[in-house]
Amino acid sequence: MGRTPPHPEMSQFDLQQVLEALVDPVRRSIVTQLDATDEDIRCGDFDISVSKSTATHHFKVLRAAGLIRQYYVGTSRMNSLRRAEMDEAFPGLLDALTPRPAGVR
Repeated sequence: MGRTPPHPEMSQFDLQQVLEALVDPVRRSIVTQLDATDEDIRCGDFDISVSKSTATHHFKVLRAAGLIRQYYVGTSRMNSLRRAEMDEAFPGLLDALTPRPAGVR
């Protein structure tokens, strides 16, 4: 459990920070990919064309804004979208800012 990075509580969510996180197309792509699946995704399995260190930065920004939760499975850092919490804090925001494939929710 000591390897789990810190995550903000819902009471700490800040709309400005969430919007600043989502303005970047790479971070929006990460959120969109997580939203398109019911499964958590390993950091290295995202379809993003940035270096590993740049990807790490993007994941950190998303985690600090409260958009994603990260945890380890063995040596893999897994990512899950905190959709329910975001929908409760900012209803409709993710729907408005992230495209969803046809037929999904």
